[in-house]
This record gives sequence, structure tokens and C-alpha cells, in this order.
Amino acid sequence: MASLDLALALSIFLAAALYSSVGHGGSSAYIALMALYGVPAASMKPTALVLNIVVASLGSIRYLRAGLFRWRVLWPFLLGALPFAFLGGAIVLPGHFYRPLVGVILWFSAVRMLWPKHLAAESETSDPPIMPAILAGTVIGFLSGLTGTGGGIFLSPLLLFMAWCAPKQTSGVAALFILANSASGLLGNLTSLQELPASLPLYAGAALAGGLVGTTAGIRFKTVMVVRALGVVLIIAGAKLIGVY
Repeated sequence: MASLDLALALSIFLAAALYSSVGHGGSSAYIALMALYGVPAASMKPTALVLNIVVASLGSIRYLRAGLFRWRVLWPFLLGALPFAFLGGAIVLPGHFYRPLVGVILWFSAVRMLWPKHLAAESETSDPPIMPAILAGTVIGFLSGLTGTGGGIFLSPLLLFMAWCAPKQTSGVAALFILANSASGLLGNLTSLQELPASLPLYAGAALAGGLVGTTAGIRFKTVMVVRALGVVLIIAGAKLIGVY
């Protein structure tokens, strides 16, 4: 086994542990890591989606079993997101136009997550109105298609800012949302599966192990720690989109 493969697998493990602690799959981190380790460009997106599905599947099961999920919160966003994720994935925009813009938005969200001021979602929540949630889902789905992510980096801050879901339940909602979006994206381009690397089982095993660590932490950590972890995830994802690393 090549040392670079082992090093990349270890990096994937660490990324999966961090991202899954807030219900995310980690695709933005996986793409950045694969770029750093010289994985062919054609392999990066399908590999990241497969790893996303592995981690999000585990997260969905564990957060569901822990009772940290609300179907009423998820379904309107999912209804709007799935078709527009296909649409976003079919459109190619100049990277210098939309990626920095989205990255800055994520950084602003991260600042609020890391700010010591209390979030309303930590103490009191209400269900999202159905039509606004569906409309927000279309935007999130479109952005996830454009950026090649599962969409959790956009959904989680929205749920918390609007006090539509408690932090730990947000992790469970995000996990199922990401699972559905990632599976949809992969099915939308089955030909990309021919580009999957031979070391995928190693990477998937590392992602699964990281997911076990991360979801355990996400379930057991205090609410404030989950919010802070999300802030760190958003900073990393924003940096990746802006091109800091």
C-alpha cells in the first residue's frame, strides 16, 4: 500500500470525525484533501460523494437511534432540494465567481456559531413554515449541486439561525439531508463511477471509522460544543471554496 494512500486515508479519518460530529458528510474536506494528495480530478467528486454516503449513512442511523431527528423539519427542505441539486450539478459557472461568494457566506455563518452570544435554537425552537422551507431547499439544493457538496454546510446554519431545530437534532436532520442529496448526485452521473480509485475501500474504511468517532462525540457532547464544532467545520469548508488551501 502506497504511503500516500495511507496518509490520505488518515486525513480522511480526521475529516470524517470532525464533520460527522455535526451530522455532515465531509465532502468539501475530502475534495480538498484529494487535491492536496494529487488524486486525479475526474476521481475526486465521485469519490467524495461515495465517502459522503458512507459517513452520512452511519450518521443517519446513529442520530435516528439517539432520537436526534425531526422528520417535520427535514421533508420540506428535501422536497425543494433534490430536483434543484440535479439542476445545479448540470450548470458550470466560472469558479472565481461563485465559490468565493459561497465561501464568504460560510465564514459569516461560522463567526456567528463561534460567537459567545446565546443562539435561540439552543433553548427554544419552532417548526419551519412549509413553503419558505421548500423555497430555501431549492436554493440549498442548487448550491450543493454547484459546489459538489451534500448541502449540510448550508442547511445547518439556516436551521440554527432561524431557531427551526435544536443543535443536536440539526445534526440528525443534516445527516439524512446529505445522504439523500449525495445519493441523488451520484445517481445523476453514474458514468463517473468508472473513475473511482482502486484505494476507495481504504478511504471508505477510514471515513467509516472517523464517522464512528465523530457521531459518538456529536451525540455525547453538550449542545454548545456541537455549535462550536459546526463553526469550525464552516471555516474549513469556506476556506476550501475560497481557495485558501
